[in-house]
Amino acid sequence: MCLQHQSKSLFVHHHTTIAKENNTICTQRKMASSTAGQVIKCKAAVAWGAGEPLKIEEVEVAPPQTMEVRIKVHYTALCHTDLYFWEAKGQTPLFPRILGHEAAGIVESVGEGVTDLKEGDTVLPVFTGECGECRHCKSEESNMCDLLRINTDRGVMINDGKSRFSINGKPIYHFVGTSTFSEYTVTHVGSLAKINPEAPLDKVCILSCGVSTGMGATLNVAKPKKGSSVAIFGLGGVGLAAAEGARIAGASRIIGIDLNSDRFEKAKLFGVTEFINPLDYKKPIQEVIAEKTDGGVDYSIECTGNVKAMIQAFESCHDGWGVAVLVGVPHSDAVFATNPVNFLNERTLKGTFFGNYKPRSDLPGLVELYLAKKLELEKFITHEVSFADINKAFDYMIKGESLRCVINVIGN
Repeated sequence: MCLQHQSKSLFVHHHTTIAKENNTICTQRKMASSTAGQVIKCKAAVAWGAGEPLKIEEVEVAPPQTMEVRIKVHYTALCHTDLYFWEAKGQTPLFPRILGHEAAGIVESVGEGVTDLKEGDTVLPVFTGECGECRHCKSEESNMCDLLRINTDRGVMINDGKSRFSINGKPIYHFVGTSTFSEYTVTHVGSLAKINPEAPLDKVCILSCGVSTGMGATLNVAKPKKGSSVAIFGLGGVGLAAAEGARIAGASRIIGIDLNSDRFEKAKLFGVTEFINPLDYKKPIQEVIAEKTDGGVDYSIECTGNVKAMIQAFESCHDGWGVAVLVGVPHSDAVFATNPVNFLNERTLKGTFFGNYKPRSDLPGLVELYLAKKLELEKFITHEVSFADINKAFDYMIKGESLRCVINVIGN
């Protein structure tokens, strides 16, 4: 489905933004030869401890090593995963650290062995990767690269086990191989998707994680048929992206389930047709859904990470053909428990990682969908802040006021 036509003023603003981007990119290309191979001093938002406000520091960013790329980050966005590891609840804390993994930028220099990217290329860094050589990368079914699969505990580069960030000689840890809360960062080449340079980076940066994860869960994994019914559990950024996928697929009923009724009005923009707040019912929500849909929905997408919601999503599916897809990441001790008869009655349960998109192969295509006005990204972006005000992005998310807050790193 196409985007609505924008007003003339927005059209002019959009093209002015692209012109600024292109001028900046040209400057980047001229600067590349003078900085390649050298340590770059730049600003980064450093997390020094759990829950402590990020502090803008001057850091040193080492040159890229074998199969690595150094990029200048233009825009980055805050994802709930950044918040989770900043709070350091439920996992081993690793500080000081530079967080961030949804972003867009320009290649500044490349390390030895890098042949498919060059200085000046426009890229999206991604928290997972695609080496192109392992069994997963060669499989049409999987995107879980053996080499570059997400590792939240690793704070160093794969190549030599060292960090490329430092302050006064003291290493600052990386985050999921991206660390985009920095003016410059170093990533493995397999974690960068080369995209159309005409794309507005302040919009397509959000394709690096949440939007692709939710939309892909629907389009690539559930694969709803036109006219089908889809239930979305959790109407945060990922859940709304899943709803967007259902809208694009032509689902006739998209049911949003959330404990926060304030989210329902916004969800209409993403194709949600009706809403259910479990707090309004005394009976299990799967029974409520079954009553409203003559036995259950055709597809359900769970986007909260709450194991109770996962079970509800599965049991909300119609017997005989219902498909449930789990997207949210549960607590490590969580146990999924349901009656085996639910499987015997021909319900299907699936899981997904990054919406089953292969980062380097598939993200450029999503950018093209956006440029062709077949994918709407603007409605996901509720706030934008300067790099100096990055802590406001955390405040917005903690208060539940934002879907995606874009952080202007380059300062245009």
